[in-house]
Amino acid sequence: MTSDLGRLFVNADDWGRDRETTERTFECVRQGAVSAVSAMMFMDDSVRASCIAQEHGIDTGLHLNLTTQFSASSASSKLVDHQQRLARYLRRHRVAHVVFHPGLVSSFEYVVAAQLEEFRQLYGAPPNRIDGHHHAHLCNNVLFGKLLPAGTIARRNFSFRRGEKSFGNRLYRRITDGVLATRHRMTDLFFSLPPLEPERLQKIFSAAQRCIVEVETHPVNPEEYRFLAGGEIFRWIEADRIVPFGAVFAEASENYRDAKPWQIA
Repeated sequence: MTSDLGRLFVNADDWGRDRETTERTFECVRQGAVSAVSAMMFMDDSVRASCIAQEHGIDTGLHLNLTTQFSASSASSKLVDHQQRLARYLRRHRVAHVVFHPGLVSSFEYVVAAQLEEFRQLYGAPPNRIDGHHHAHLCNNVLFGKLLPAGTIARRNFSFRRGEKSFGNRLYRRITDGVLATRHRMTDLFFSLPPLEPERLQKIFSAAQRCIVEVETHPVNPEEYRFLAGGEIFRWIEADRIVPFGAVFAEASENYRDAKPWQIA
């Protein structure tokens, strides 16, 4: 992959969670520091956020929420009850994500389907990109239950350098990403924005010169908001490298091939 094909998606999670989150994120979008957002359904600001996104043409995907209680009055008691079953399970143990729970199959199906339909209602079309609150879209009940529409862009596991995680951890992530890739499109690499350490930022943004990289951010956090809305990010990468997902994604991604020195396994 040549340097001309590298791109960076700076995606802000939690769009629509509440008014403050939406407003801070929107300011970063206006500054050109955030190129896409992931929208939460059935939350206090979900409807208003959808109107802002459509009015301003903001690249929006679904931020699948299985772990934080729905706060909008439009969420039925049945939906809230099913989601709370999932939240109690997924947040009880760290290994809950990796264990397929047969007793919760119907709850997973119902809660995921409800959010996909709500996104279609609010945004006028099904989501072409999906990630997850607390990365719950990668839990085995969702992944092996094939609950996400095939062909959508799905967020992969975090990318780590050799030695940053144990071999077993990296192997599991590689297997999960391999399963994800059988039905979905993915970026080459994925990172969180913090910690905002110069050496780390340099390596991430350098990788975006040759790979398709997604960086996850939460502008409601003051440090991340200052970095993005204040323009600090443009010291590290040119503004025209920060792009929406769109058609560019399909043209450029080659999955692991040129990912060095950031390797999944």
